[in-house]
Amino acid sequence: MIEKNEDDGYTVTVPSLPGCISEGYTWDDAIANITEAIEGYLEVLDELHKPIPVEITVQTHKEITA
Repeated sequence: MIEKNEDDGYTVTVPSLPGCISEGYTWDDAIANITEAIEGYLEVLDELHKPIPVEITVQTHKEITA
């Protein structure tokens, strides 16, 4: 889930991965940063021999700029 934050950037959370949160000044930065955070989260789960949580579907919207 991606939301505009108070600093005119974006905050991204992954509902199915508790605590997996990242930010970016632009939409693309936020997506790149959360992708890296997800990869790290999944690596830690693997190292700890923990199951990957079941996916939670959320409605998505892409920002449109003129």
